[in-house]
Amino acid sequence: MLDLARLRALHAVSVHGSVSAAATALGYTPSAVSQQIAKLERETRTTLLERQGRGIALTDAARHLAATAQQLLAIVEEAETTLEERRGQPMGRLVIGAFASAARGLMPVVLAALAAEHPSLDARLLEVDPHLSVDLVAQGVIDLAVAHDWDIAPLPAPEGQERAVIGDDLCDLLVPAGHPLAERAARRALRREDLPGQRWICQPPGSVCHDWLVRTLRASGHDPDLAYQAAENHTQIALVAAGLGVALMPRLGRGPLPDGVLALPLEPVPVRRLYALWRTGAARRPAITETVRLLGGLWPRRTV
Repeated sequence: MLDLARLRALHAVSVHGSVSAAATALGYTPSAVSQQIAKLERETRTTLLERQGRGIALTDAARHLAATAQQLLAIVEEAETTLEERRGQPMGRLVIGAFASAARGLMPVVLAALAAEHPSLDARLLEVDPHLSVDLVAQGVIDLAVAHDWDIAPLPAPEGQERAVIGDDLCDLLVPAGHPLAERAARRALRREDLPGQRWICQPPGSVCHDWLVRTLRASGHDPDLAYQAAENHTQIALVAAGLGVALMPRLGRGPLPDGVLALPLEPVPVRRLYALWRTGAARRPAITETVRLLGGLWPRRTV
């Protein structure tokens, strides 16, 4: 008889590509995941992982078993959903994935409310890139995702998933104090046509924010000078404070700006919309419906 916990570990390795990443997603140590895989290999008398350079690769047998594990985990989820629905209250384990600024600016108050109001619910947080959220929900790695999109990069809505709008996150142009754009903003609203010629501080390529910035400024007729690229918002803010350039940054999770950094509004205001996503099969879970309710209800009182 195959052990479900060991199949879950194998499935996580297949999704995340490494034992350490699977351990992070599951909330285990890498050694615990390795032990689960080793036991599964002994039980099945099959080699599941092979060394490949400095990493590992799944064998053909492991990929087949991981696909079967995903089907079994979906069946287990359906049974757990039915039981939770019959009891009428959030309970069990709920893994929520959120991108960095939502994990910092929204999730603490939501998780605290879940813990206080529903002690039988084991809610957990995994910080994930918004590009990965849809797939991780579909694969059953996370139960609910907090993701976002921009006007030029709509969030996909694949079959088998549902979503609800959480709220709109407004963006500001961050500039050093005394910057010419700050003087211009004191006289009239800044527009995107005012932005050519700036040295930009932004996220690295592949991020939604980076792609939005490049495509938006190119639509205004110029290629942006992306002088400094950093994934962390606080690093970008520090670069602005040092007078090295300007940045376009959402308000969620940004926190108070240091002296020497000004937030200027743009017209029209750049907006990213936040969504909650979950599998259709889990839509009946009280844990899902309650978390979605809190995400929307606590959004206006978020710290920005």
